[in-house]
Amino acid sequence: MDVIERIKGTLAGHPIVLFMKGTPQFPMCGFSSRTAQALKAVGADFHSVNVLEDPEVRANLPRYSNWPTFPQLFIHGELIGGCDITLELYESGELERLVQDARKA
Repeated sequence: MDVIERIKGTLAGHPIVLFMKGTPQFPMCGFSSRTAQALKAVGADFHSVNVLEDPEVRANLPRYSNWPTFPQLFIHGELIGGCDITLELYESGELERLVQDARKA
């Protein structure tokens, strides 16, 4: 299966997906760690993809999403953003609303 199809399949199969370096339990960079912590703080049930274990996804996701860095947060297949945007949404309360909306859908 082509890597873009695998990315699309992952996004279609999970309402909230975080492409990150490492895992939520063992993040391999501070940005990924803070993003996962913000999601956990609002009670998000999210699927994570460790891009360090999948070089094809790591190389191709930035072209697919038009976002150059990791982590990348997607809700319902739509790119939300990276660490800074996720933390801004968390601080404003918007991340919790997005997560609650994702649960309902």
